[in-house]
Amino acid sequence: MAESGAGISREIAGVFAPEGPLGARIPGFNARPQQVEMAHAVMDAIDDNGVLVAEAETGTGKTFAYLVPALLSGGKVIVSTGTRALQDQLYQRDLPAVRDALGRPVTMALLKGRSNYVCHHHLRRTLAEGLLDFAEQVPQLRAIERFAARNASGDRALLAEVPEDAPVWQKVTSTRENCLGNRCEDHERCFVLNARRNALKADVVVVNHHLFFADILLKDEGGGELLPSCNTVIFDEAHQLPETATLFFGANRSTAQLLEAAREVRAELRVLGDDDPVLKAATLALEPACKRLRNLLGEAGQRLTRGQALDVGGFGAALDALVDAQQAISDRLAAVATRSETLTRCNEVALASATELETWRAGQGADRVFWLECAAQSVRLHRSPLSVAPLMAETLQNNRRGWVFTSATLSAGGDFRLFREQMGLVDAVERHWDSPFDYATQARLYVPPGLPEPASRDYNAAVIDTLRDLLPVSRGRAFGLFTSLRALREAAAALRRPGATRYPVLVQGDAPRHELLERFKQLGNAVLLGSMSFWEGVDVRGEALSLVLIDRLPFAPPDDPVLAARLEQVRQSGGNPFNDWQVPQAAILLRQGAGRLIRDASDRGVLVICDPRLLGKPYGRKLREALPPMPLVRDIDEVRQFFAALDSAA
Repeated sequence: MAESGAGISREIAGVFAPEGPLGARIPGFNARPQQVEMAHAVMDAIDDNGVLVAEAETGTGKTFAYLVPALLSGGKVIVSTGTRALQDQLYQRDLPAVRDALGRPVTMALLKGRSNYVCHHHLRRTLAEGLLDFAEQVPQLRAIERFAARNASGDRALLAEVPEDAPVWQKVTSTRENCLGNRCEDHERCFVLNARRNALKADVVVVNHHLFFADILLKDEGGGELLPSCNTVIFDEAHQLPETATLFFGANRSTAQLLEAAREVRAELRVLGDDDPVLKAATLALEPACKRLRNLLGEAGQRLTRGQALDVGGFGAALDALVDAQQAISDRLAAVATRSETLTRCNEVALASATELETWRAGQGADRVFWLECAAQSVRLHRSPLSVAPLMAETLQNNRRGWVFTSATLSAGGDFRLFREQMGLVDAVERHWDSPFDYATQARLYVPPGLPEPASRDYNAAVIDTLRDLLPVSRGRAFGLFTSLRALREAAAALRRPGATRYPVLVQGDAPRHELLERFKQLGNAVLLGSMSFWEGVDVRGEALSLVLIDRLPFAPPDDPVLAARLEQVRQSGGNPFNDWQVPQAAILLRQGAGRLIRDASDRGVLVICDPRLLGKPYGRKLREALPPMPLVRDIDEVRQFFAALDSAA
C-alpha cells in the first residue's frame, strides 16, 4: 500500500538527518539542504501525478534525492538514464544502498536494450558457420560461449574478458530486425525475454533512454510493450532526451545495413542448397548500387539534406537504382519466404528497408527532415522529426503518473524554455538547486589573452600551445575537451611529438573509455584528450584531474541538417534562431564540459576556455552566467599562483 504524500513528506527529513538511516548505513554520507529540498519536490510530483523539471548542479546528491521518495512512495518506478554507466551504478550500488538503509522490501530489475544481451540463436549460428572477420575474434567467441552457458543474465557488461566495443558482439547479439521472436527455438531461455519478465515483476526498474523510447515506439505501432506499467518515471541525465527522442521517432537505413542483410540471405541460401539463382543475383546486384551511391558523394563525414544530395550530379539516378535493387530483393523474398524461418525474417527486413528507401526518395512530410551522412564506405539515409514535442506531450497526457526530469544541466542561466519546448512540457514545475561546492575557493576560470578568433587558420595551433604551456603549471593532471575530431587529432599529434611534453598523453580511441579513465586516474599526472562524447559522464575525483581545457564554445556544427531545419522553423515563427536556440544549447553543453572539473568538496582546479568570444561577444555574458561562479583570471601567473597555493596547502 503506497503511503500518502504527506506521510512521506514527514518521513523525508528524518531519512536525510545526520542520525537518520542514510547517515547510519552509507559511509561518508552528508545530507545537503539542496538534496532534501529536491527530495520533497520529487515527492510532490509523485503524489500529484505531476511533471517536475529538476536541475540539480554537481554535488547536490540528486540520485539519493529522487531514490528516497521513489522508494518511500511504494509505487512501481521506472528510472531511465542516459548512459549504461549510470544505469549500472544505480542498479549495483545506489539503489541497493538506499533500499537497505530504508529497510524496504523493494525488488529491483535492470533492463537494457537487446544488443546488450547474448543471443543464443546468433551465437550458435556464428559458432557453426565461422562468420568471423579477424583471428582475435576466435578466442573472444569461445569466451562468449562459456559466458552464455554459465551466466543467468547474458548481460555482456559482465564479461570483462571481451572488450565492450569488440566487433564480435555484433555477431552474437540480436537486433529488432534480425530477432526471430517466438519463432526462435531458444525463445523460452532468451536472455532478453528473461530480463523483461524480471522487469514486469520488479518494484523498481532501471532502464536507459533508448529503451524507454523504443517502448513508446513499439506501443505506437501496436506491437505490445517492453516496459511495465508504473506510477512514476524518473529521467536522470535528462538533457540527453531531445536527441535520443529524435533518433527513436525518426528512421534511418545505411547501405552497410542493406549489404549485411543481403549477405545473410546468401548465407541462408547456401544452407538450403544454393538453388535460387534469381534471389542470389538480386542480392549481388545490390553491392554495385550501394557503391555507386557512396562514390558520388565525396569525402566521409559530410552531411547533406535530401535537396543538397539531389543537386549532386547523378545522385538521383543512383538513388533510383538502389531503390530498385532493394525492391527486387524484397519481391523475390516474398515469393520464397516460407522456405525457412530465416528467410521469413529476411523477407520482413527487406520489405521494411524497401519501404524506407522509397519514403526517403519521395521526401514527403513537412514535419520531417530528410538527410544523409557519409561514412568511409557507406551512406546512411535519415528521416528525422522536426520536433519531438508533440509526441512527448501526447505520451505525458496519455499516461497520468509522476514524471521527473533531472540533470545538472537543463537550463541556460536558469532559463528552462529550450528544454521545455523541445520536450513538449507545458505544465511542468521548474526547480533549480545550486551546487554546494565553494567555487570561489575551489576553482578559477582562465580565459587566455591574445588568442586569435576561432575561424582563424592558426586557432587550433594556438590552443595546443596554450595547453602545452599550462601542463607544467598543473603538473599534467589535465583533461582537454575538443569540439571536433579534427582538432582532437591535431592536439594528440602535437603533444605526442618528441619533447612536446613529459606527461603521459592518453587519447580518446586508444582504448575503451573506461580503460582510458582508469589509466588516467592511476597515472596521476596524465593528459587525457577527448571530443564531444567525453564532455559528460566523466567523474574523476581528486588531484588526478586539476585542469580542464575547452578548445572553443560548443556551438552545434552548421552542417547539421536537422538543426538547420529547426532554426529555420524558429525564424519563420518570429523568433531569433541564434539567441533562442543556439546560445542556450551551447550554454548547456559548456556547463557539461565545465562540470568535469569539480566533482567533490575537496577538489581544486582551473577551467580553461580558450575561445575569446566568451569575453568579446555580447552573447558571451549569457554563457559565462551559465558556468559555475568561478573567479575569472586572465594572466597565466595567476594560474601559477593558484596551483602554488594548492601545493603549499597540501
